[in-house]
Amino acid sequence: MRGALLETRRAVLVVVDIQEAFRSAIPGFDDVARRSAILIQAARLLDVPVIVTEQYPRGLGHTVDELAAHLEGVPRLEKVAFSAARADGFDLHGRDQVLLCGVETHVCVHQTAQDLLSDGIEVQLACDAMDSRAASDKTIAIARMSAGGALASSTEMALFELLGHAGGPAFKTIQGLIK
Repeated sequence: MRGALLETRRAVLVVVDIQEAFRSAIPGFDDVARRSAILIQAARLLDVPVIVTEQYPRGLGHTVDELAAHLEGVPRLEKVAFSAARADGFDLHGRDQVLLCGVETHVCVHQTAQDLLSDGIEVQLACDAMDSRAASDKTIAIARMSAGGALASSTEMALFELLGHAGGPAFKTIQGLIK
């Protein structure tokens, strides 16, 4: 059902190209990396699968250390296509919701969202965990993805949807991550 809340049994976190070469080019990169690290930690705690892509890592470097520290056992899918959904090995394993974060919003994130939407996948955008070199490109990309059916969200909004209720060890751990 379109517009449904994220559910742990249906969702996959897709982390697009948060690589070292983008750090100096994207003004909000450090915030994107910090929020994406929170999303990764929470997803793993909640047993939500995580897919991580790297755009041409020989030239752009690998996933930044602040994310890699939380990705033990998670393969990085190398790609040259802009859309993560076209990377070899990209598989949602039957799940039908994607929470999307990464860079750049108007290129790889946008094309990934469009491919997923075309495949009938519900897409939520962690808008505070994505960025572009130019703010206008990010704004336009989010508007276009939303017009195409993606839902704008935030790190906290997505995490509380996945949690579903207060209380318990997962709630306390995730609350500690976002404070």
